[in-house]
Parts: sequence; structure tokens; C-alpha cells
Amino acid sequence: MSEEKKTEQNDAEVVETETKDVKTPETETKGSTNTDKKTEPTAQTGADNTKESARPTRRTGNSFAGGARRPGGRPGARKSSRFRDRPKPEFEQKIINISRVTRVVKGGRRLSFRVDMIIGDKKGRVGLGSGKATDTSLAIQKAFNVARKNLVYLKLTKTNSIPHSSGAKVTASVVEMMPNKERGLVAGSTMRNVLEIAGITDVTAQVNSRSKNKLNNAKAAIEALRAFKMSDSEQKELQVKLSAERAKTMGAGNSRTGRGGRFDRKPFDRNKIRRVNNTK
Repeated sequence: MSEEKKTEQNDAEVVETETKDVKTPETETKGSTNTDKKTEPTAQTGADNTKESARPTRRTGNSFAGGARRPGGRPGARKSSRFRDRPKPEFEQKIINISRVTRVVKGGRRLSFRVDMIIGDKKGRVGLGSGKATDTSLAIQKAFNVARKNLVYLKLTKTNSIPHSSGAKVTASVVEMMPNKERGLVAGSTMRNVLEIAGITDVTAQVNSRSKNKLNNAKAAIEALRAFKMSDSEQKELQVKLSAERAKTMGAGNSRTGRGGRFDRKPFDRNKIRRVNNTK
């Protein structure tokens, strides 16, 4: 009897599965419409993907890939910089040393920075200055102002060399320099910086002491160059000549002059507006 019951149960399960698999015509039509609706959006999304892939996504150089132009102007156009026409500075600067110094006060220690700087125009003018301040930018400006006041005007040869040998001693620094023929500038350390900014070539220089103080070595180098200093009358003539050249370069470099730019404007007169309003 148990085997007969098992066979009847199996037959009943088979009949149920067959009834589930059988679909009515209505259900088949509904399923087909749903599948058609689902397939249409997939086709649209595929077309959208192809359009997006055709769009330029990578920019090469000054233009977009695919020939598209940059919006708002021709491709590759750049605005002119206002710093392009700025004239070159009168002096070149070279910082030889930046040191942090402290001063003991009642409340503790006060920190400040000291800057040692060399300036020159590579045409025979050179100066040395030191500045001290709580900020490095202020110290640099102070050192530049001091170096400009202590300029030395040198009288060089036609080949930008020195006429004869010279030497100097400042504290523990002892330096010596002598002319050489077409060998270039043979020097090192701080002396090379001083001679390069002064525009001196074909010179052999050396430090004959064991001092490594850059400031003292620079002072000794400038003291040795004072042997080739110009006279007062020659300095005045050179100053007039350089100021005239400087004025020409400033006028040529300033593109706004002569066109009603901000350099040609008169100062604002506040009382003029008041007078006009009172007359009305």
C-alpha cells in the first residue's frame, strides 16, 4: 500500500507542474508586449551611448579633439599679459647670505632675519648692502636700498677687465685679483658673484685666508675693486647718460603712455564736482 500511495503522489505533482507550464493566450500576448517595450529602451540607450562616444572628450593642444572650437573666440587665442611690456630692472640682485639672528630682551628672545645682498648692472657698477627685519621680504628691500646707496663705479678696460692687479684685507679676509688674457673669469665663492654682477671678465681672483665668512669676503672684494673707481666728474657724466637711456626704455616699454592711459591722467579733483553741482 505504501508503494501505491507514493506513485499517486508523484502523479499528482507531475499534473500540477504541467498546469503551471501551460499559458493562456492572454498571458502570452501580455508577455510579448512587455518584452517589446523593454527592448525599445535598450535600443535607444545604445544609440545614446554611441552619440556620447562620438562627442569630444579629450583636449589636445589649443583645440578640442574632433575639430570642435573653444567657445568664445578663435582657438588658441591667449590674452596679452600686462607684464610682457614691463622694462627690465636697473640692477640685478644676488643674495649671498640669509641668517636668522636673535636678540635677548626682557621678555625673552626677539627673532629677526639678516640678508646680505650684492647688486649690479654688469656694466661697471656694483654695491653691497645688509638689511635686518622681522620678515625676509622687508630685509631684502632694506638690503637693496643700502646697496644702492653704496654703489661703486668702476673704470674697466675695453675687454671688461681690470687694468692691474689689486688686493685688500677686511678683518680676517684677504683677497687678491689680477688680470688675465682671454682666460675668462677664474674665481670662486663670493668673489665670483661680485665680479659677475659687476660685469668683469678675464680676471683671476683668490681668497688668501681661511675665512669662510661670505659677507667679509664680499666686502674685501669690493674694497679691492675701489682701486679702479671713477672720479666724481666721470660718475656724474655716467649717471646722466644712464638716466637718459633708462627714460627711453621706460617710454618704449610703456604701451599705455600717449594714449590716455592711467599714466597720463590728471589727479582726481574732488572740489571740481562740488563746484559743478553748486552751479546747477
